[in-house]
Amino acid sequence: MRIELEVDGHPVIVRDLEPADEEGVLAVFTASEDWFLAATGQPSAPGDVQSSFYSLPEGSDFDDKVLLVIETAGEVVGFVDAVRRTPHIAAVAIGTFLIRPEYRRHGIGRAVARALFAAASDADFAQVNTHVVEGWVPGRKFLAALGFTFSAPRPPSGAVNRNMGPGEDRAVIPALIAIG
Repeated sequence: MRIELEVDGHPVIVRDLEPADEEGVLAVFTASEDWFLAATGQPSAPGDVQSSFYSLPEGSDFDDKVLLVIETAGEVVGFVDAVRRTPHIAAVAIGTFLIRPEYRRHGIGRAVARALFAAASDADFAQVNTHVVEGWVPGRKFLAALGFTFSAPRPPSGAVNRNMGPGEDRAVIPALIAIG
């Protein structure tokens, strides 16, 4: 996948993760310590990039895993982890959507999300599911601004092929948006 956008006069590219992007994604993870602390109770570690390849919701297929990077000016500034056909055939589940803090609140996240919604709709998907950790106000505001609706908080569901960290038992708020 490759999507080229312009956000506030600056080119932004969304593309498939490549092996050479590992250092850039790790930099996004390290810079996003606020999110990692809220979501997992601990800062990011180098193994988190590799875990992204293996983390998969129960019942999902590895062929439906999508890992994307967001770049501007040749620098990786964001990361998206998604799974197609989860939790059902017409849905896409977003596990992680991160933008480096210094690039947040510039419209990049909204523009990328809307472009990904359009691409998913063109591929005949009808909804996007995600969740936000209870108490992560920036994430909830971001999802609300995109038009997501929220359900009651619940315990997080596990991922197969990946061990959950000690702080990953925090309640999550499921979120859903119809696309297309």
